Amino acid sequence: MNPKIFFGELKRRNVYKVAVAYIVAGWALSQGIAQVFPVFDVPIWAIRLLVLLIIVGLPVALVLAWMFELTPEGVKRTEAADAAGQQSKSRAWIYVALIGAAISVALFFLGRYTAPIQREAAGAEKSIAILPFENLSEEKGNAYFAEGVQDEILTRLAKIADLKVISRTSTQRLKSSPDNLREVAKQLGVANILEGSVQKAADQVRVNVQLVNALNDAHLWAETYDRKLTDIFGVETEIAKAIAESLQAKLSGGEQRALAVKPTNNSEAYDAYLRGLAFEARTSINIDDLEKAVRFYERAVQLDPAFALAWARLSRASAETYFDSLDTTPARRDATERALNTAQKLQPNSPETLLAQAYYQYWVLRDYELAKATFGRVRELVPGSSDVPAALALIARRQGHWNESVAYWEQTLVLDPRNTQWLANAAQTYAMLRQFPAALKTYDRVLDIVPNDPETLASKAKIYQAEGNLEQAGKLLVGVNAQTPSFDAYLTKINQLFLERHFDEAIRLIHNRLTEFSDLTDIERLGNPFFLVLAQQYAGDIVGARATAQQMLGSLEALHQKDPDNPNFALALSITRAVLGQKDAAIKQAERSIALLPSEKDAVDGPKKEENLAFVEVLVGDKSRAIPRLQRLLEIPYQDCLTPALLRLQPQWDPLRGDPAFQKLCEEKHP
Repeated sequence: MNPKIFFGELKRRNVYKVAVAYIVAGWALSQGIAQVFPVFDVPIWAIRLLVLLIIVGLPVALVLAWMFELTPEGVKRTEAADAAGQQSKSRAWIYVALIGAAISVALFFLGRYTAPIQREAAGAEKSIAILPFENLSEEKGNAYFAEGVQDEILTRLAKIADLKVISRTSTQRLKSSPDNLREVAKQLGVANILEGSVQKAADQVRVNVQLVNALNDAHLWAETYDRKLTDIFGVETEIAKAIAESLQAKLSGGEQRALAVKPTNNSEAYDAYLRGLAFEARTSINIDDLEKAVRFYERAVQLDPAFALAWARLSRASAETYFDSLDTTPARRDATERALNTAQKLQPNSPETLLAQAYYQYWVLRDYELAKATFGRVRELVPGSSDVPAALALIARRQGHWNESVAYWEQTLVLDPRNTQWLANAAQTYAMLRQFPAALKTYDRVLDIVPNDPETLASKAKIYQAEGNLEQAGKLLVGVNAQTPSFDAYLTKINQLFLERHFDEAIRLIHNRLTEFSDLTDIERLGNPFFLVLAQQYAGDIVGARATAQQMLGSLEALHQKDPDNPNFALALSITRAVLGQKDAAIKQAERSIALLPSEKDAVDGPKKEENLAFVEVLVGDKSRAIPRLQRLLEIPYQDCLTPALLRLQPQWDPLRGDPAFQKLCEEKHP
C-alpha cells in the first residue's frame, strides 16, 4: 500500500480529527471523574476502571471512524456512503466528538469547582460544640464541677487537629438541652452537638453524655459513666476518644498521648483547680474574681505541688493582674514567674504551659515578638483553640498594627462565633479606629447573645458619646444607677452626666454609690473619690474639689510608694496634685505615667496617658502645650479615643474654648 494514499485516506475519513477530539474529550472526562466521583464515595477501583476504558476506547473510536460514516439515513459503512455520494455528511463524527469533549470539559470544571465545596461540607461533619453540662447534683453549688468536666473534655478535643471545636465561651449561655438543636448548630457553625449532665455526691460521680448530629437529629453515640471522683480524668479521656472515633477524626500518636494525660491524682487539688477556673471563666470578670481564682490555684498547687496545669493557670491569672495595672509590684511579678518556672519544670511542652509562657511574655515582659512566637507554637499543638488568634489580635493592636488585629479577630470569631468576650474586644478595636458603625454592629451581635447586658449597652453608649449623640447614649444608660453591679456601666453614666453638664446629679450618684453599694471593690473605693474631685472641679466648686483631693492624697501616695511603677497611680496623683495647685509635681507625675507606659510600647493605653498630660496642663494653666498634644491624639487610634465631638462636649477642655486653634480641632473632619 502506498503510504501517501493511506494517510490521505485517513485524512479524508476524518480519522485524525476524531483522534484529536477523542483525546481532548477523554482527558477532560477522566479529570472530571477524578474530581467528582470521590465526593460520592465511588470506590477507587471503579474510577481506575473507567479511566482504563477511556484509554482502550481510543483505538476503537479510530476504527469506527475509518469504517463508518453518519448520514441522514443513519450509520453506514464508508464505502456505501461514498457510493451514495454522502461524503459531505462525514463531518458528523467530528460533531459527536466535539459535543462529547464539551460535555467532558464541563464535567471537569464542575468537579473542579464543586469538589472543594463538597470537601468543605465533609469537613463540617468533623465539627462539634459542647453545650453546658447540666448539674444534677443535690448541691447546686457543684455547678462549677459540671462546668469543669465540660471544659476538660473540650480542652482535650481542641488538641485534635482533625476536629473543629467551638470553645465553651461561645456555648456557656445556651441551654443544656435546647429545643432546636439545628438552629443552635447553625449559630455555632457546627454539625455535631454534645449534650451532657454531671451528678456528684461525696466521692461518686455520674456523667451522662450523648453525641447528636444536629443536621439530621441522628444520635451518633451515648454513654453513662459511674466512677469514683479520683477516676474523673479517665472519664474525660474516654469521652474525648469516643467523640473522635464517632466523627472519624484522625488522631496522631502525639494527640493520643495528650488525651491520656492525667493532670493530678489529688481529688481535692483538682476540686480547688476547678473552682479557680470557674471564677476565671466568668463572662464579666473583675479584680475580685481574678484574685479568688489566684487563691484557688494556689490552694491546688499546695495540695499537689506536681499539678502542672494548676501552676500554669496560676501564672496566667497572676500575669493578667499584673498587666491590668492592678498590682505591678515586684512581689506579683516574682510570683507569676515562679509559677511559670514550676509549670515548665513539670510539663515544659504542654499547650497549657506554653500558653502561660506566652502570656507572661506578653503581659509581664511586654515582649510582643517573643510572645507571638510562643503563641505560634501553641497554635501548632491546639489548632482549634480561639485563644491564640485572639491573643495575637490583642498583641497586634498593642503594637499599633491595627489592620492585622482586625484580621486576627475575624479568624477568632470563625472559631468562636458566640464568644462575647472576643466579640466585645473586636468591637473595641473598631471603636479605637473610630470605625463606629462597625463597632456598633459588633456590639449588637453581643446583645443578640446577652440581651440588655449593662456593660455592652454602656460600650454602645460610649460610641454615641464619641459621635456627640448624647440623646441616644442617654437612652442606653437610663437604667444605670448607684446599685448597678457593672462598674463600667456606672462610670459611663458618670461621664454622660459630665457631658450633659449635670454635675450636681453626678455628685449625688457618686455619694450614693459610696454609701449604698455594699460590694465595692478596692479599685472603686479609690476611684469614686477621684471622680468626685472631677465633678466638683467641673461644677466650679474649687474649694470642695481641693478638700476632697487633699483627703485622698495620703491614700494615693501610700499606694504609689508600694507600687511605684504603676502608671495608673501616677496618673491619678498627677490630677490630684493639679487640682491642689501643685503645678510642678502634677506635670512630673503625668510625665512619669507616660514614661511607665509610652505609646510606642502600648498603642492602646499609652496615648491615654498623653491625653491625661494635656488635661493636667490645662488644669495648671499651661494651655499652649495642650493643644498640639490634642491634635496628635485626634489622628491616632487608642482606647476611648478623642473625637471632635468629645472636645466640644467634655468640660475638662472648657478653658481652651476661646482659642482659635482649639476651635479648629473641634470641627468635624470627614474622610
